[in-house]
Order: sequence, then C-alpha cells, then structure tokens
Amino acid sequence: MLTKHTYSARIYLISILLLALAIPAVALAAPNGDVGGSGESGSPVQRADLAPALPAAIDPLTGPARRFQRAIRIHLQRIHAARRARRARLQREREEAFASLPGGVSIATLESIAACESGGDPAAVSSDGSYRGKYQFSYGTWASVGGSGDPATAPEQEQDYRAALLYASSGSSPWPICG
Repeated sequence: MLTKHTYSARIYLISILLLALAIPAVALAAPNGDVGGSGESGSPVQRADLAPALPAAIDPLTGPARRFQRAIRIHLQRIHAARRARRARLQREREEAFASLPGGVSIATLESIAACESGGDPAAVSSDGSYRGKYQFSYGTWASVGGSGDPATAPEQEQDYRAALLYASSGSSPWPICG
C-alpha cells in the first residue's frame, strides 16, 4: 500500500523525468537553436516542420521517448484510477457502517464531535489519560454505553456506535464544548 509520502515522491520523480526529457527535446527540435517556438518567419513551428530539422542521430530516439512518455501517462492514469476506486470503496464502507446508527444520529453530528474532541483519531488519549478514543470517552461513560476495555483500543466502528448510543440517550451534554 502506498503511503502519502511514497505517492508524492513518485509523482515528483515522474515530473523530473518528464522535464528531463522535454527540455533537451525542445532544444534539439527547434531549428537554429530557436527554443522560443517560432521559426525564421516568426510564426509558430508546426510539428511537420520539426521532422526535417531533427538531426539524423536524434531521430532514432524520438520513438522510444514517445513510448516512454505514453507509458508514464498510462501509469499516472492507473494511479489516479486506483486512488478514485479506493476513495469510493472507503466511502461505501463508511456509509454502510453508519447506516445502522441508533437513535437517528446523523453522520455529520458524529463527525463534528469527533473532529472537535480528537481530530477524528480513534486512538487519541487526553494529556492526563482520563479521556480516550475518537470521542474522548471516560472509562465510566464507555462502560455505561456497553463498551468494555479501553475506548482508545476499540475499533473505530465500535466507537462510532457507542457514541451514537450516548448521543441518542443524552444528547450533546457529554460533549459540552464540542456537542
């Protein structure tokens, strides 16, 4: 699985490779060293005009360079498609998990509370250790809604479910600042 850092590094590397191929190709393809994109008459150089201007030693390199650039485009399209599919799958899973929340509690309400309490981190622990998990449950409150063990080590879906139970029975009062 790619991490955000690895993905960014790959995009950076691909960008550098493309730039490295593009700069020499533009410089070599321009007639009389004119890199600005205009010919002798001042009009833009057309692709057909470049073919005769290429030196014979460079011509064999254009095919592989084009294939390489096409391979990079295809690879980037696959990366983006995989990311879109992953986001869609995660969204479906999240919607399914929240489909059966008790008491008609909305997803937006729980997300708002979690963002305020812990930044949405299911493993968050307060500085003094008395409040734990995504919704910063105390051990007593966690037990009162049927939870057992440490709220911060419980699966995120269970924390969401227990928070919905608590919200359904007590409203926003357990979260006086964030509710």
